Amino acid sequence: MSSSTDTTTSADQRVADLGLELPESIPPVGNYLRSVQTGDLLFVSGHLPDSAGEPIHRGKLGRDLTVDQGYEAAREAAIAMLGTVRNALGTLDRVSRIVKLLGMVNSTEEFIEQPAVINGASDLFRDIFGDRAPHARSAVGMAQLPRNNCVEIEGVFEVRP
Repeated sequence: MSSSTDTTTSADQRVADLGLELPESIPPVGNYLRSVQTGDLLFVSGHLPDSAGEPIHRGKLGRDLTVDQGYEAAREAAIAMLGTVRNALGTLDRVSRIVKLLGMVNSTEEFIEQPAVINGASDLFRDIFGDRAPHARSAVGMAQLPRNNCVEIEGVFEVRP
């Protein structure tokens, strides 16, 4: 789908059309909340490409994993994040805009394709939210991420009542 996706189509329906299953609940692994809403902004904590709490893609981009594998990991992290957003709001249709995405990539010093990896999350958001998806973004390399995951993403969403 392109960024000109029909905005009258439900984001929840797009998730179903894509055959995605969003997680119901992912408990935090520390002393924090998965999301916090203040006013019309929902701040979402870092999400990893986990399956039942186990890393799906471990290792460093540029050594252990390809850009394509990193892209898929970022997409999986975005699916997990959308589960948290839906849990917080009751429906993805309350998202009026994706404001900001931070993508962290566990990568070697020589690896420079962090933006291509984090496109896995940005592209999924485009496919689900259409014209509400374009967002500010940072894609940065990290020396290490929790449990040796290859990516972590966090985001800020504008929401309506």
